[in-house]
Amino acid sequence: MKVGVIGGTGRVGARLIAHLRAEGHQGVALVRSAGVDVTTGEGLREGLAGCEVCVNVSTPPAFDGSALDFQERAMAHMLDAGRAAGTGHFVVLSIVGCEEVPQVPYYAAKAWQERALADSGVPWSVLRATQFHEFVPEVMDWTTERGVVRLPSTPLQPVAVADVVNLLVEVVLGPPTRARANLAGPESFALDDLARHVLARHPDGRAVVTDEEAGLFAAVPGRELTAPRDATIGPTTFDAWLRDSWPA
Repeated sequence: MKVGVIGGTGRVGARLIAHLRAEGHQGVALVRSAGVDVTTGEGLREGLAGCEVCVNVSTPPAFDGSALDFQERAMAHMLDAGRAAGTGHFVVLSIVGCEEVPQVPYYAAKAWQERALADSGVPWSVLRATQFHEFVPEVMDWTTERGVVRLPSTPLQPVAVADVVNLLVEVVLGPPTRARANLAGPESFALDDLARHVLARHPDGRAVVTDEEAGLFAAVPGRELTAPRDATIGPTTFDAWLRDSWPA
């Protein structure tokens, strides 16, 4: 099977392509370095030529209001190019609970992306994942000032990227479901405690202070970003991921 992957050199996309190729399929990275710009449509129709599936795992360049503009342009070009190329299955990687937190522009844009795909008339599938294990150190860096990491106690149920890719491959190679599937990690944590787990494994002199007004996740005080009842649960715990990421 030939699969075009928008965002195919990123954290998820590169692993997805490697996984597909390992199973004997043809994964094609639809990225700027290959002459494809999803925000303008340049090269996208040519890149999707012969692709039975188009997967969008791209990420907006910012988490502010510009995320919606990115999604609007990217989805319009993806759908137009895919229809012209005769692509028979469109897959989007989204976020668990995105429709529950419209106050966060990035999540509101992902919810819009899901609706646009579902309303497009093309055969589609959506895989929603919770926040990645790999995302936690980045969030810590965003809110670090003078050696202190300030984070709220927002409940999260993070999942390993490897577990996301394993399920995403099944979605990509399967028939269009015209439905949203959910994936989460096996454990729920407060975000500030996740940061403490990271620094216990990889101490770097920083301290963690609980601040309910700090950072992106301050706007999500409830459990909107944890697993719904129908979620598939990935096997990799946060501590297991930490051990693999920073061996002793």
